[in-house]
Amino acid sequence: MPDDHQHPGAEPERDGISRKNFIVAAGLGAIALPAAVSAAAAPAQARTGPPRLTPTPTCDDGDDPTPAQMEGPYFKPGSPERSSLVTPGMPGTPLTVTGTVYSLSCRPVSRALLDFWQADYYGNYDNYGYTLRGHQYTDTMGRFSLTTIVPGLYPGRTRHIHVKVQAPYQRILTTQLYFPNEPRNSSDMLFDPELLMSVQSGPGGRTAAFDFVLRVP
Repeated sequence: MPDDHQHPGAEPERDGISRKNFIVAAGLGAIALPAAVSAAAAPAQARTGPPRLTPTPTCDDGDDPTPAQMEGPYFKPGSPERSSLVTPGMPGTPLTVTGTVYSLSCRPVSRALLDFWQADYYGNYDNYGYTLRGHQYTDTMGRFSLTTIVPGLYPGRTRHIHVKVQAPYQRILTTQLYFPNEPRNSSDMLFDPELLMSVQSGPGGRTAAFDFVLRVP
């Protein structure tokens, strides 16, 4: 299937909450919100009948689909289905990447395919086997979780993770995820700040978050 090569767009945040996170928060609070409104407006509702349900917000704040990037020379089809790419004794800083796959209508995409591949601690790709390669599917809420290591560096590139994302029966998005505050970000010609993950360090390694928006209805 062809890759999605749409140009990047801005992802503005409002009061520190991205549109996608707002959608999730709005969805989770959909039951409590009408109750609060009902308590404040009981007389009016008594005259007009039951309150209307709050409609699901739409993607109307300027967000564009996640930018596509080149596949590179190291993609290998047929990766095993797994959410953890770590094997016993593997060197490297533990990393957990989580997020949600959304459609253009801000709906979580269930059973979206995510195929990850990356360099090891030393900056090498396994071109013979499937070390640090694997695919998984989002759950019913569009969520995914990847357990891996922080990839190493190799000449010409900053630190990054490759991924292909595909909603069921839709076009494939091929892109790359980046780490903030990397010295090589400024010199890597492929680096795109819109593909920066939100990364935090802790005693057990690093955690990162990134939400994908696919060009599907």
